[in-house]
Amino acid sequence: MKVMPATPSIRGFFPALAVGLGLFYAQTSQAGNSIQDLQWLGGCWQATGAVEPGSEEHWLAPAGGGMLGMGRTVRKGKMVAWEFMRIQENADSLVFTAMPSGKPEASFQLQTLEKQKVVFENPRPEFPQRVIYQLNADGSLLGRIEGMIKDQLKGIDFPMQKIACTK
Repeated sequence: MKVMPATPSIRGFFPALAVGLGLFYAQTSQAGNSIQDLQWLGGCWQATGAVEPGSEEHWLAPAGGGMLGMGRTVRKGKMVAWEFMRIQENADSLVFTAMPSGKPEASFQLQTLEKQKVVFENPRPEFPQRVIYQLNADGSLLGRIEGMIKDQLKGIDFPMQKIACTK
């Protein structure tokens, strides 16, 4: 029995299908993301291992196409840093905007959104270029900023535990 080689159209079909599906997935993985996909971020979070109270991050529940957050860092009884944040639906994506300690605001575009992890990115020259939030299996939250400083990848982790929101 003689086996006929696949015709060029069939031979090229499967690689083309794989490429096409990959492009479709890449386009739809961010399309249609909504602020509701970040419900797990809502609530009040305290810095893990905080010796004194006050180093916290609070996120309002998603509403109206956005979430609002605020954070502060307390050391030796004094607030040494603060930040206002928002995550907002923008067309088919999400945008994270931060206003840290009175500095100019910076916006970061959604790069990836998984079930309990989100990565925002801004290729600006200043650190950070990425903002990451990940809800861990134990219920803790890891906030992370990272980017390049003097041609070296640097990152700062902000581990947090959920706390009761107080008045």
